Amino acid sequence: MGFGYFGILGAIFMLLFWIAIIVAVALLIKWIIEQGSSGTSRNRALEILDEKYARGEINDEEYERRKRKLLES
Repeated sequence: MGFGYFGILGAIFMLLFWIAIIVAVALLIKWIIEQGSSGTSRNRALEILDEKYARGEINDEEYERRKRKLLES
């Protein structure tokens, strides 16, 4: 009453199916995290720029130029 080769192939396909589902979910989570972190990195870049300006490391023109460039991208 065995299933023979069909049973083995069925088990392999089921295993591949679940592996594909797990990989797809992992890639989706990775993509969502990357989308959320892009805004955070821009905010951090603006914070660093503000700190440099406050310490006097860059002048008004340089500050405005860099800020415009950051906000464009």
